[in-house]
Order: sequence, then C-alpha cells, then structure tokens
Amino acid sequence: MRSYGSYIAGSDVPSENWVYTIRASAFLDDFLPNLKVKRELERGTRTDGDSLPSVAARCALTGEADLQDALVRAKEAAPKWAAFPLETRMRLGARVHEEVLRRKEEFLDVLVAEGHPRRLAEWEIAGILQGTSPETLDLWRRQMREEHQVGPRRLLLVRKPDGVVVLSPPQNAAASNSILGVPALVAGNSLVVKAPRSSPFGVMFAWREIVAPILDELGAPPGTLGLVCGLPNKILAQWLDSPLVDDIFFFGGSERGIQLGQDAVARGKKPVLELAGNDGCVVWKDADLDLAAEALTESFFGSGQICMVPKYAVVHPDVADRLLARLASLAAKIRPGYPEDPEVLLSPVMRTDEYFAHLNQATAAGARVITGGHRVEIDGTVSETGPFLAPTVLRVDGLTGARELSAVREETFFPLLPVVVPTADDGTLLDEVIAFLNGNKYGLRNSLWTSDPDVIDKVAAGVTNGGLLKVNDSHIGFVPLLSTHGGTGLTGGPFGELNYPLLRTSHLQGISIAEGVQPRTAVFESAASASAAEEEAR
Repeated sequence: MRSYGSYIAGSDVPSENWVYTIRASAFLDDFLPNLKVKRELERGTRTDGDSLPSVAARCALTGEADLQDALVRAKEAAPKWAAFPLETRMRLGARVHEEVLRRKEEFLDVLVAEGHPRRLAEWEIAGILQGTSPETLDLWRRQMREEHQVGPRRLLLVRKPDGVVVLSPPQNAAASNSILGVPALVAGNSLVVKAPRSSPFGVMFAWREIVAPILDELGAPPGTLGLVCGLPNKILAQWLDSPLVDDIFFFGGSERGIQLGQDAVARGKKPVLELAGNDGCVVWKDADLDLAAEALTESFFGSGQICMVPKYAVVHPDVADRLLARLASLAAKIRPGYPEDPEVLLSPVMRTDEYFAHLNQATAAGARVITGGHRVEIDGTVSETGPFLAPTVLRVDGLTGARELSAVREETFFPLLPVVVPTADDGTLLDEVIAFLNGNKYGLRNSLWTSDPDVIDKVAAGVTNGGLLKVNDSHIGFVPLLSTHGGTGLTGGPFGELNYPLLRTSHLQGISIAEGVQPRTAVFESAASASAAEEEAR
C-alpha cells in the first residue's frame, strides 16, 4: 500500500484521517465486503490496510489549518518561482515528459488500480505525453515571449504569471487532467492541487512522485507546489474567499462550474473552466465508413464517462444504413471485464437510472435501439443488476426536433450514442448540419468524416462551436501543438476557447525598451507616422 500525506511547502504532512483506495478489480469481485473494509479503514476501526492486497493506497485528508498553510506558502513562493528564467521553468515540461515516459507502466498500474481500463489509461497517458512533447514545448516558449526591433526600440510581448493557481480536477480522470497544472507552473505560477476524495491515488502519484521531485531538481522554492485532499465544497469555498488565490482552475459539471466562474469573477479571481461536453461527429456521404464507424466506437471508452468522446453523430441519409450496420457490429464486440484486461474498454456505470431515462424518452419519441439497451454482468451476460451497460446505439430519424431528445441535447455519461439521420438532402443539408452543430449549447470537440475538400472547407469555416475540430481523424486522439482541452458555451463558460493553461493562467504585458529616443519627439511620432502612411496611401 502506498501512503501519501498532504504536500505543503516541500514536506509531507500526515493526518489522523485518510482516504483509502481499494483496487477496482477487488470491488468487481466482491463489492460489499471490500466496501466494508474501506469504511472500517477510514473510520479507524481497523488498521491492517498495509497487509491487505485489495488496498492500493491511502491519502491523507488535509486539515483546515494545513489547507490555509498551503495557500500561504504558495503565495510566498509565487514571486520567487516567477523570477526563475523561462528556460529553467520550461525544463519542467521536458522533464515531466521524460519521467512519465520512463514510469509509464507504473503510472498505468496506478490508474488501473483506480478503475481505469488499461486501454483508457494508455490513452490518458498518451495525452500527457503529447501535451508535453517537444513540439508543444516549443509552442509554449513562443507563446511566453515575442520580441521585435522597430527603429530604436526593442518591443517585447511577454506573458506574466497571475500568481497562485488552485486546481480541482474531475473525479473520472483526475490524474491525467490534473497534469494541465504543469503549464501553469511553467508560466511562473505557484500551484495548489486538490486530489478528489473519490480518486486521490493517481493525482498524488503523478504530482508527489513525478512532478515534485523535478521541481526540487530545478531548485523551485518550497510552496511552489501544494497537494491537498478534502471535502470539495469546503475547499472550493475557501479558495473563493481567500485573498491569496488568483486563478481557480476547475473541472466539473456545467451548472456548478458556470456558477463557480461567476462567483470567482465577483471576487476578483480568474476562473479557468473545463466543464461538460456533448461532442458531435458528422459522417458525410463520401466518408470512409469503416474508419468513421471505428471513430464512433470511441464513444464507449470508459463506458462514455469521459467528456471528450463522441456523444452524438449526424450521418448523411445516403450512407446511414451501411454506417449503422458497421457500427453495430463493432459495438457488439466491446465487452466488460476487469480493468487489467488490455482488451476491455467498459467501466461500471453508477447512474444507470439516468441512462434508462434518456433511452426510454428517445424510444418513446420514435428512436430505435440498433444494439445494446440493457445492463450486463462482468462476463457479458444480460442482467437486470449488472454493474455494466452494454454499448448502445440509437437511430434518431430527422434532424428537426432531434435536440428535443435529452440523449442528443445533454451531455450523457454512459455508453449511449444517438445517431441522427436527416430525412433527405435537398442541397441545403450541409448548411443545416453546420447550424445543428453550432446550436449545441456545449462546445468541446466536433469531428467530421468526408473526402470532399469543399465540405471540409465549409465545415471548418462555418462551425464556430467548440474548442477543437477533427477531420478524418480519431475524435479523442491527441495531436501535436493543439491543446487537449477547452471549448465554448457550457463547456468553457463565456471566456471558453481551446485551452492553453499556460496562457489562461498568465497575462500579456507589453514592454518597449528604447535607445537614443528624445521624449518630446517621441510624443508626436505616432501621429506623424500615421499622417505619412495616409499620404502615401493617397
């Protein structure tokens, strides 16, 4: 069993109160006895956690005084860390990439213990590696500083850190998403990360065993990084009220996140929001249907309990039947199992009532179940009490009114993919599909499958919704330079866009360094230059 205290000012802080991580496969084998073990360990009525193979880790719950101390020490460290040369801070990103690659198998085992199917965990770590790749780091360097020589002046555009950034990752993919705090550190901020009580192990491993030693290696001052764990509402309330906090980086549901953003702005803090997603995928009539169907099965990664998988598709009526046949065949092969199994994609689903509510509403309105629509046991047998849901594909006929169905309109967090099939193409369908994508109140990712360059150009120009558009590519795959996160609407709030945390947790400053300029003359330079340019234009 690994054991992690809170991490404050470079020291591990123990606690009398702990959260225990029971291996997900143990829960699948025998849920109630292992739940009892977890509760007894956390209540302190048993103390043999270190000898139980089902117990993967324990993480300390941070006391109120230590929560405050983490912010105090972060505030002290922020200006000292910001004064480090940019190249030194850039080294953090490169070293994280090296260490995650070196310890990839160990990291995978941690995520699997928390319940991530191994294939899903591999995808998460691929995102971390792509997000710290040499190409990405080169972009960071260029984003942080730009210099021009204009006449006697050296003009600089420099990004300066905001100060103290606090980060609350999501419960479903806490460790990988929390690593988005690394570019905030590279920007020169100090950082306090809250590990979720429900899934603290991966966060603590990533930061305490990978990032913290690198910060020590670079000579970062104590307090540059803090790691805490506790009641989420209590910690968020403290962060909102504290004058020590500058930016709140929050992952979560849209309703809670939008309100948090409003509260943060009202208190003079910058919110950086990563909220819900309801991603759309368009399959046009000339698409490679085999590849498109394969991309749509990404909807079922982790049983759909990921914000950036396809949540609905719009398929051209000319190819809908063929596409659905391929998709149904692929979906039927996706099976449940233990997270250690490299062929397993599905995770247990807790909110099955919501799944059946969405499904029943859609079928009552005329949608048809192509495959799935039931619960299954770990061995794949149909069951009314199974912890898994079979991958489910719905056919929804007609673009008009499709968003009246909650399965199309809302973010779903289970393996349910509605495929919307327009009734006909009278020459204006592409415009209607673009409007349909833009009408989505969420805006994380969109994707398109087509071989027609004109269709690609029209969709690329016309779709304003979303932080990322993928064309003829994996919907969830990561690519160099483009950020892994960010979006518009209920995904990112009123300031939502493709999210580069390096930029979002810093602010732009212009600097002019002159030599031999006479101030009295300089006052009139801009007016004289403008007049000369106007005269030349005439």
